[in-house]
Amino acid sequence: MRRGIAALALVASLAPAATACGAGDSGGDRAAGPVTLTWWDTSNATNEAPTYRALVEEFEAAHQDIRVKYVNVPFDQARNKFDTAAGAAGAPDVLRSEVGWTPAFAKKGYFLPLDGTAALADRDAFRPSLITQAQYDGRTYGVPLVTDTLALVCNRALFRQAGLTAAPRTWDELKSAAARIKERTGADGYWGSTAGYYAQPFLHGEGTDTVDTAAKKITVDSPAAEKGYGTWLSLFSGKGLHRADTTADAYAHIQDAFVNGKVAAIVQGPWEITNFYRGTAFKNKADLGIAPVPAGSTGEAGAPTGGHNLSVYAGSDRAHQEAALKFVDFMTSAKSQETVALKNSTLPTRADAYTAQVRADPGIAGFQSVLAAARPRPALPEYGSLWAPLDTELPKVASGKESLDEGLANARLAIAKLVPDFGE
Repeated sequence: MRRGIAALALVASLAPAATACGAGDSGGDRAAGPVTLTWWDTSNATNEAPTYRALVEEFEAAHQDIRVKYVNVPFDQARNKFDTAAGAAGAPDVLRSEVGWTPAFAKKGYFLPLDGTAALADRDAFRPSLITQAQYDGRTYGVPLVTDTLALVCNRALFRQAGLTAAPRTWDELKSAAARIKERTGADGYWGSTAGYYAQPFLHGEGTDTVDTAAKKITVDSPAAEKGYGTWLSLFSGKGLHRADTTADAYAHIQDAFVNGKVAAIVQGPWEITNFYRGTAFKNKADLGIAPVPAGSTGEAGAPTGGHNLSVYAGSDRAHQEAALKFVDFMTSAKSQETVALKNSTLPTRADAYTAQVRADPGIAGFQSVLAAARPRPALPEYGSLWAPLDTELPKVASGKESLDEGLANARLAIAKLVPDFGE
């Protein structure tokens, strides 16, 4: 009861200031009849959205005074679309927000602080690192809905045929395994990506990142980063190592090769688990192996933490915010997260959602086991944009159109424009 009173008090105190941001067509503080929320869901429309639609129906059945207008917004359009809507009018009451968007939208005042509200009543049930990643400037602006990270995903059948019983622990071990797999099975051992996000484990393996937020320095071309990217580059040439694919359809090419047994290992995230199982190589789900990304010279393995939070629009009126808090609480509950995990094979964000039935999925169990190697993203509003320069430069480096030094120098210049207050 105290939590509920505190939640209402907090929302009431914030509502006048929040409305100044642009409240769309929500109306006054108290709507007549049921309150209708608008939820922008950014999940995959084919594989994931049906599960969320079903949960919306469950929520409405349990809350006769709240209706939910469900809108599936393509992920690659959602950030800009919400930014435009929130800065004017017509933003949704609830957004399924990628974790990297949180600092930027919180800084602009578009997200409602959720500390002490009903949406975070079960705060202690969530992984602490995921709560931290939903924060900006000491406040929490999202409730973790699903999480993810990158892992070394392996075809165990091909590894067995090559006489390999364990996943590579270092990038050098991966090179050796790739050569052996090629020799004994004819399949490629590893196919890497040229995308900036997928190169992130090579930086973490050297104990660095694109920027040092504490020191406010750009580190994308530091000696440690250059070493990491050098290792990344070396995995595109050699026996059993697939050459770099810099085409627009590279992601699909890599995925198709893996699920159909043409390559034994890739770096990938849990959002592809259901697609793995559809491939000819994984009719037996037990043949899907999940291991931490290989370690760099520091001896540590590290991969970026991804996922999505549910955030409440600060520009909605009080009645819609109160309803939105109830909706977020329901959608992020242990029961709802278990349902999502079982239907979509995505990773829950709270320990009590990893039931025996959920853990029976080898993909989920495997990715859960590598979460310890996930590195939270810095609370830097511009951080999610820092991979874009690398998406431009790394394919040029991988294809030999420019040297690694040239590519990182160009990336540094582009990143400097995004974080102009960061120096050497």
